[in-house]
Parts: sequence; C-alpha cells; structure tokens
Amino acid sequence: MKTYLVTGGAGFIGSNFVLYMLKKYEDIRIINLDKLTYAGNLENLKSIEDDSRHIFVQGDICDAELVSSLFEKYEIDYVAHFAAESHVDRSIREPEVFAKTNVLGTVNLLNCAKNAWETEDGWKEGVKFLHVSTDEVYGSLGETGYFMETTPLDPHSPYSASKAGSDMMVKAYGDTYKMPVNITRCSNNYGPFQFPEKLIPLLINNCLQLKDLPIYGDG
Repeated sequence: MKTYLVTGGAGFIGSNFVLYMLKKYEDIRIINLDKLTYAGNLENLKSIEDDSRHIFVQGDICDAELVSSLFEKYEIDYVAHFAAESHVDRSIREPEVFAKTNVLGTVNLLNCAKNAWETEDGWKEGVKFLHVSTDEVYGSLGETGYFMETTPLDPHSPYSASKAGSDMMVKAYGDTYKMPVNITRCSNNYGPFQFPEKLIPLLINNCLQLKDLPIYGDG
C-alpha cells in the first residue's frame, strides 16, 4: 500500500484530490495534514470520515518536528503539496505570513522529504514530491494571451511572489539534490468546496441573492 502525504487536504483543491484518489484507488493511504485556516473545512471530507485509509492530522507545514514524525511514522511515498496561504488581498496586509507559510513551509516539507527519502545511492525508488502552484506567478497576460512553462515569472502581489519563491525552491531541490519533483501551475480552478470569495461561487451567490456582480479589470 502506497502512502501519500497531502498538505492542505481540507481546502478546495486538496479535498477534491483526496476524495478522487480514495475513490479511484483502493490500495492507498492518505495522511492529510491541514492547519484548518480560513479556507480549510472538514465538512469537505465528511463523506470519508469513516474511511480508515484517510488519516487527518491538524498541524502546520512549518512544524519540522511534526512533519518529520509523519514521514517516520507512516513511511510516506509521495507528497502532494497543496497547502498555502492564498488570499491575495490579505497578502497585501500580511506579506510576512505568506512568506512564512508558502516559502519556509515548503522548504520544511522539502527538507523532511529529503531526510526521509535520500539514500547513499540516490533516492528511494518511486518517491515523488508534487508541488501545486498557481498561474499567478506569471503575472499579467502579455500580447500572446497565454502562458507556457517557459514564460518568465513576473509575480505582482505578495501572494504570487511567495508562490514563485516556493516554486524556485522546489526546482532548486530538483536541480541541486536530484530530488524527484514536479511543479504544476493551476489556472482558474473552480468547483465543489471552493471558498465563497472566489469568482465563480461569488457570482453564483450574488445572483441568488440579487446582489450586484463584481467586474474585474475591463470585464
């Protein structure tokens, strides 16, 4: 049985990932580490609260002792790192919180994974660190109207800057230590369990409540 450490697994994308994986694969175990900040909600996981393959741990990805103990206790094979501070407006008011969680928290996860997975001959077979990022690290769309993996990073908010910083740290661990990593940059996600402040649920809720619809930029 393979074991996944999923960070931020009570949030929007993380909880959908947890539910999907447990439904698709019978022979896996998920250790779900979530601090349960404003966007984390255990109601998202209510349908699997009795599933023995899902182990929820409330904690902070910056807590080196806790994260190390999870690697040791559960012999983690994969990390799916969703946890992040992601409220752009709040990042403007509290940039240090975003730098701590998104950059230093990611570095802590990388270090704990490295300590658990690195061997004298390289890396344990089959392990992988998946870092889930955002298209906001690219900044505003240019004349082409699209981004590619090779598009230069150009973050404009403390949130996107902190995510770009965490991306670079993950890449550095891959380049420097040959750690098996992948980075994904999600674009305009929406769906079940999304926090109400986000565009699609905000528009739907405003329509249902006969409120004005917000327009961003030139619409």
